[in-house]
Amino acid sequence: VRLCRDVEELAEHTTYLLGGKHIWRSEPRILVEEFAQGPFYCADIMGNEVIAICNADFGPPPHFVFRDTTFPAPLTDDEHEHIKDLSLSCLRALGLGWGPTCIEFRWTKRGPVVIEVNPRLAGGAHPQLIQLAYGIDVISEHIKLVIGEQWDLRRRHSHTAAARVLYADRDGILDWIDGVPQAAAISGVAEVTFYVEPKAPIGKKGDDRDCIGHVIAASPSPARTEAILQRAVDLIDWSITPFSTVGEHDPFAGGLRSGQAGS
Repeated sequence: VRLCRDVEELAEHTTYLLGGKHIWRSEPRILVEEFAQGPFYCADIMGNEVIAICNADFGPPPHFVFRDTTFPAPLTDDEHEHIKDLSLSCLRALGLGWGPTCIEFRWTKRGPVVIEVNPRLAGGAHPQLIQLAYGIDVISEHIKLVIGEQWDLRRRHSHTAAARVLYADRDGILDWIDGVPQAAAISGVAEVTFYVEPKAPIGKKGDDRDCIGHVIAASPSPARTEAILQRAVDLIDWSITPFSTVGEHDPFAGGLRSGQAGS
């Protein structure tokens, strides 16, 4: 997924997609959508109950790669009700309402615009963030539903939980990662995880595969959670030697550049 600002960029990206070495499961097609500009929100739903709404932002365009996710979203009561009502309207329109659903929005000048309706648990760190923010284990509650037991979506507390995704700033070979134990030891940090190890090749693709790790933090207040998260991220460092420097062929050259859908 890529933001195309004009017809020329659209033609260039279409040529790239249709001309690449991609394995199409059916006839190759390109979906062109209006760019819905505005803050991003996601409603996490179980059955017909909206249990949480988060906000998130992205890295730099033209790609749509998530960077920060925070529960709960800083919404007014009216904005919260608007997203809740629209979410339930989506479920009715699509005949959903059993089990988990996550619905993504952009709040534009026209109000909230639906980007995706996914009849499943939200991916990434959403389940963990919801548990940290409200004490609700959505995975366990989903399992209870599947096996016929009574679920319990009551909130045990109300905290602010946030995740920061870590990305490499260049292609190359990952030399080292430093500061992870120190970051993880900070009070309020729930998790520091890297998905790659030293000596691994790193190639930027413009999608969520660019993520090399994440940090998750939680506390009773939004400002405190943000401060904890930033302090932990500031302690983490890594080094990447460019492919041209180490004399290695870039294994990602010509790779697919599809992205996390944002609009």
